[in-house]
Amino acid sequence: MTTAVIVLTAVFFLGMGLYALAAPAALAKPFGIAVDAPESRSEIRAVYGGFGLAIATVLITALFLHDLRTGVVVTVGAALAGMALGRLVSRLTDTPTRFYPVWFYFGVEAITAALLFAVA
Repeated sequence: MTTAVIVLTAVFFLGMGLYALAAPAALAKPFGIAVDAPESRSEIRAVYGGFGLAIATVLITALFLHDLRTGVVVTVGAALAGMALGRLVSRLTDTPTRFYPVWFYFGVEAITAALLFAVA
């Protein structure tokens, strides 16, 4: 189960990273973020693209370097839990939103964080 959780999480980050690099405006559109300037496209590519690829890489590396596995899995789990917490704080301070995209990604982040912590 540990390998499956790590691989699925890596695939999620790899997909997000590649999508952000190729189509930053499309990635941000469901969130209502205007990506109409080179600076905004650079930001999406860096934060979602580069970060996503980096996380996918360290997760896959952790499959082969067992000394790093627990640290990597806990770190990525903590990052996802922090993302979910940020969405929860937003829910408490902002007006309610429809299920997609905010609550969909909250669920993905919270469940994936819990799974990573469980296999750490």
